Order: sequence, then structure tokens, then C-alpha cells
Amino acid sequence: MLTRETAFPNAAKAWTTLSLGVLAQTAGTVFVSTPAFLIPLLTTERGLSLAQAGLLASAPTIGMVLTLIAWGALADRIGERWVISGGLALTALAALGAALSTEYLSLGLFFLGGGMAAASANAASGRVVVGWFPKNRRGLAMGIRQISQPLGVTIAAVTIPTLASAAGISAAIAVPLVMTAVITLACAIGIRNPPRPDVPGTVGAAANPYRSSSFLWRLHGVSMLLVIPQFTLSTFGLVWLVSELHWSPLNAGLLVGLSQFLGAVGRIGVGILSDRVGSRVRPLRWVAVLAGLSLLTLAGMDAAGWGAAAIVFVLATTITVADNGLAFTAVAEMAGPRWAGRALGMQNTGQFVAASVVGPVIGLAIGAFGYPLAFAAVALFPAIAVPFTPKKDLEHHGFSS
Repeated sequence: MLTRETAFPNAAKAWTTLSLGVLAQTAGTVFVSTPAFLIPLLTTERGLSLAQAGLLASAPTIGMVLTLIAWGALADRIGERWVISGGLALTALAALGAALSTEYLSLGLFFLGGGMAAASANAASGRVVVGWFPKNRRGLAMGIRQISQPLGVTIAAVTIPTLASAAGISAAIAVPLVMTAVITLACAIGIRNPPRPDVPGTVGAAANPYRSSSFLWRLHGVSMLLVIPQFTLSTFGLVWLVSELHWSPLNAGLLVGLSQFLGAVGRIGVGILSDRVGSRVRPLRWVAVLAGLSLLTLAGMDAAGWGAAAIVFVLATTITVADNGLAFTAVAEMAGPRWAGRALGMQNTGQFVAASVVGPVIGLAIGAFGYPLAFAAVALFPAIAVPFTPKKDLEHHGFSS
């Protein structure tokens, strides 16, 4: 039951829609994350190089880059319900195609197409939060929404490596196939579009927030920098634990899953913190500083051969995923109800452009220089992000406060 502290008008619809949005994006994330957890099988048993396997793992992310803005624009026009459920249905079809694939080319193409479809939930579910929740609840709500990514990675981490090793690639892909199919139906039935402000004119007639200040552009750039360490750890964490620390794939997957779960809790925590301090960008700057320090510590401990580096890996993973909800909330609040879908699509596009190069580029760096130097190099990106983070929040007044 909602307490007086958490209740607000339309609270039941808001929390129900948020819950379904979380499930939708979680299912999409499981699909997008699945190729990364196939890397040990592909490299040790199928003969692919780390760079080749990393490229295959990046295929869904590349697909998301191609369609995020389009899905966001569609959500601005027709609402979130059919964008999320329709995109998730297409993701399920892509998962079915991938499960039936017998060649790496077709497998990569289905991963690419599934990523293009899964982008629908990323672009639209964040718009639900700012549309349904008042300002003093958005940090918490967006933090809950942002647990989708680490939760999806957690599910993939504890299921995909084991299933792939025991029964092959098709059996592993059955996990995102079943999830996306079931949650598609739930979203089509249960999601409700948030009320829109009564503003005359079309969506395109609303003032373009990108022309009024550099705030959105700076947030997009900062988020691109901060996503590189996040995807480095989620893409190569499992194989690092197996090859460097000599963990079993099962135990490594469990640790990656634990770190992603803690990251999900951390996202909620920093969301609540942003509500309390009345700012999204100040905690964002704090997260960037901590991300750089944790990666440098991980690099040093790995170079020294300390087994306790696994603990730092968990800490670094928790920190590096904590920024997303803060940036998403700030972007949506600045963009306003007529531009939030496109702005969040642009936000996601920038992040996934950066993330899509992590697989092949960081894979090459690890192969050439080793994990410690690669981790140290990745620590530079959050350090660069700190001075570029805006010093104060800006907000559009079209959403409820």
C-alpha cells in the first residue's frame, strides 16, 4: 500500500506503468547482453579471436544506435504503450531467428536487428517516468527504471554462459526469446501513456531545447564518456575473471551478476540522493570522480596479481553504472514533454555509439597491452567527463512538479 509520503495523483497507474517499463527494458537488455556472455564459448571452443567475438557482441548495440532517435520520435507522437510492446515483439522475433541461425553472419544480423527493435524500450520507458511522476519522485523513479540494464545483465550473466556451455548457443538465446515474448503481452495490456500537457500545435512546433543552451549537448557528451567504463566491465568482466583470475565460468558469471545487482541498487540510491539534494548534475559529477578512481585501483591491483582485484571489480562495476539514471532524468526534465522522447533517444544513441566501439577497440587493447593498461586507459574517460559536466540543472516547465 502506498503511504502518504509516496502517494501522488495517478500513483497506481504511474507505478504499474513504471514496473512494466522496467520489465520491458530488462528483457531487451538480456537480449542485447547475450552475445557478450557467449565470448568465452566463441573464443575457446569456436576459434574466434577476442576482437571478432567482441564485434559480434557489439552487434545489438550497433542496432540500437540506428533506431533510438526514431523510436523516441515515435513515442513523442503516438505514446509509449505501442512503441514499447511493438518493439519488444520484434525483439522476440529476432531472438527466434538468432536461435535458429547456423552461421555467424546470420547470427550477427539477427543480433543487429534485435538491437534495433530493443531500442524501443530504452527510448520510451524513460519518457514514462517524467510523464507520470512529479519532480520530487523522478530521481527515485528513474533510478528504479535504470535498474533494467544491470538487472538484465545479471540475468544474462547467471544463465547464458552455463546454458551455452551445456547446450550450445541456441539454448542460451532461448532465455531472451521467452522473456521478450511474455513481457510483450504484459506491456500491451498494462502500460498506460502518461497525460500530455494541453499545448496547441504539433510535436514539431514545440521549441527545440537544443537551441536554447548547451546543457543537453554537454550531458550527452558526458554520458558517452561515462558509458565506456561501464561497457568495458560488463563486456570483458567475465572473460577477465576466467582468464586472469582463473575463475570457473559459473562462478565468474555469478560474480558479474552480483556486481550488476549491486549496481542496480546503487542507481536507486543515487536517484534518491538527487531528489534529496535537488540536483541531478552534482551527484553525476561525484559518480564520474569515483568511477575513474575505482578503475585505476582495479588496474593497479590486477597488475600486482592480487586476487582481491575481484572485490574492486564489483565496486567499480557498481559505481560505473550509477550515472545513467541521473543523466536520463536531467535530459528529460530539460527537454520537456514534447521533446523528451527524441532527447532520450539522442541520449541513448550517444551512449550506444560509444558502447559499440568498446567490444572491438578495448578487445584489441587488451590483446595488445593486457588488462591492467587497458583498465588504466579506460579510467581517463570519466576523468575527462568531470569538467564537462554542467554545474547546475536546467528544467523545462511542461512536466508536473
